[in-house]
Amino acid sequence: MTILAMDTTGPSLSVAIAREGKIVYECFQSTGRTHSERLLPMIDAALQAEGMEAAQLDALAVTVGPGSFTGVRIGAETAKALCHALEKPCVPVNALEAIARGAGAFPGVVCPLQDARAGQVYCAAYRGGERILPDGAMKLGEFLASLPEEAECLFIGDGAEANREKIAQAMGRRAVFAQASEMNLRAANAALLASERIETAVSWRELLPYYLRKPQAEREREAREAASHAE
Repeated sequence: MTILAMDTTGPSLSVAIAREGKIVYECFQSTGRTHSERLLPMIDAALQAEGMEAAQLDALAVTVGPGSFTGVRIGAETAKALCHALEKPCVPVNALEAIARGAGAFPGVVCPLQDARAGQVYCAAYRGGERILPDGAMKLGEFLASLPEEAECLFIGDGAEANREKIAQAMGRRAVFAQASEMNLRAANAALLASERIETAVSWRELLPYYLRKPQAEREREAREAASHAE
């Protein structure tokens, strides 16, 4: 089983290939250029590096969110197009779960965070590989208050890096942060998760992005409409 996975949900971009449950190729970039410009060339480079054609893949995998609305759309639409053209299934991967996978066997609570802007984070919590808090989009302080008392917590993800000082101030010695090399979501973790749950693969028609809140433009429109009705 050979799976090509991609992640476009955050500020970084990565592509990986897993074969029989092991990573054989990964490319990770965080250069500031748009994901739409780089994703297809990265996929081509991955296939060339492995000396294979796209048709030889057994399946694709993509992190479907939560994350940047634009980034999530780029990944989901690219995966849909490729799966349609190649007639291959795709495994949708939760971005927060893929981030948490990068924490390894941390003994306490693993807290994957993505910067959701507007003073919020996309968040979840795991202990021993099991989810203990559902995915959410909320204020950082609200999430920190929901964590188990006295537990040591490892914070990982671009939201953890962006809010490091606030987390450390609120959590004190209970807060542990992932190493810089592990902080970002990597497609390799998405590829491994997909390899372990290939039975969750869907067709290109069924592949959908996973949003935890409405896009900013839609929220602003609703706010304007609410304000106009209140006048």
